[in-house]
Amino acid sequence: MTRLLAFFTAAFLLAASLAARAEVQYPLTVTDALGREVTIPAEPKAILLGSGFNLVAISLIHPDPVSILAGWASDMKGDNPEIFARFKEKFPKIEDVAIIGDGITVSFEAALSLKADLAILANWQAETELGKQAIGYLEQTGVPVVVVDFNSDALNNTAGNMRLLGKVLNREEQANAFADFYEARVKRIRDLVAEHPEPGPTVLMDAFPNPEKCCYAYGTGGLGAFIAITGSRNIAESLPPQGGLVNSEFIVAANPDVYIATASPGGTYSTFSVGPGVDPEEARATLKRAVSAPILADIKAVKEERVHGLWNFFNAVPLNILAAEAFAHWLRPDIFADIDPDATLKEINERFAAVPFDGAYWISLKAN
Repeated sequence: MTRLLAFFTAAFLLAASLAARAEVQYPLTVTDALGREVTIPAEPKAILLGSGFNLVAISLIHPDPVSILAGWASDMKGDNPEIFARFKEKFPKIEDVAIIGDGITVSFEAALSLKADLAILANWQAETELGKQAIGYLEQTGVPVVVVDFNSDALNNTAGNMRLLGKVLNREEQANAFADFYEARVKRIRDLVAEHPEPGPTVLMDAFPNPEKCCYAYGTGGLGAFIAITGSRNIAESLPPQGGLVNSEFIVAANPDVYIATASPGGTYSTFSVGPGVDPEEARATLKRAVSAPILADIKAVKEERVHGLWNFFNAVPLNILAAEAFAHWLRPDIFADIDPDATLKEINERFAAVPFDGAYWISLKAN
């Protein structure tokens, strides 16, 4: 009996020590998305967000992400007010969080007054001249800066950046669970494509369509990479990775099999409205209007109703796995019949999201 008691006592102490080791130990040195070594003295309790969109990432690993904010940028609130409204409904104190910029500029005076212990910037901010100035200023005042990247090469970088956030914020268990979830779904798409190497359809991905002008086509970077993962072919692959303006002659000559538009809620920047808080019928009706313009109406994709729409800001958040699954479902339904982005969103909301995400994040002109 004594030996048995000693065994269980030892097992308990071992389990307790393992649990303790699971906690992040500070000071902590990490390598961020730009390869910068950053030392964080203590667990962050007052964070500055250079882009408000990174609140979405934190909300997937922290049950009360607003509680650790000292200040944030207004870009997510301005571009996607419905997401902000959902956060405000659950966390009313978000209204009291100081605004430190608009996602492009940062108010150094506001940042200094908030006594923050960490700043998180997006890669597309940190790589600008203003971003570099902000990093230098914050670090001189004793605020470490970590850069995360959910935009460039998202399919390869998102999981690692979630793990980075988990380590920095002492939420490793939650972050690793999301990263594993993400990687498993990307692998499923890649494995199916490897089993079916025949080329998929040709695709035009058009950012913020407007019947008065044509057209900004995604290249192979950003969300454009989500075309390639399905084994499909981007008609704008010869453009720079970020894409660029193309004329009607280019589109008519390519005559794509599938057309995908990106936009934001309320038709900001576009006649097409899609995203958080948007009713599916509104999204479908505005998408139909967008492709009724003479520039698009006669291409193969529109005539055959292979027309789809997507929330543009998937290119800024780790929810981008939903975009990858939507592309797979649309572009090659023959091999991706079992992939269901609606089911994946439901699981994200149930397992990870501090604030559930709802609305028409993706839509097809032909309802199912």
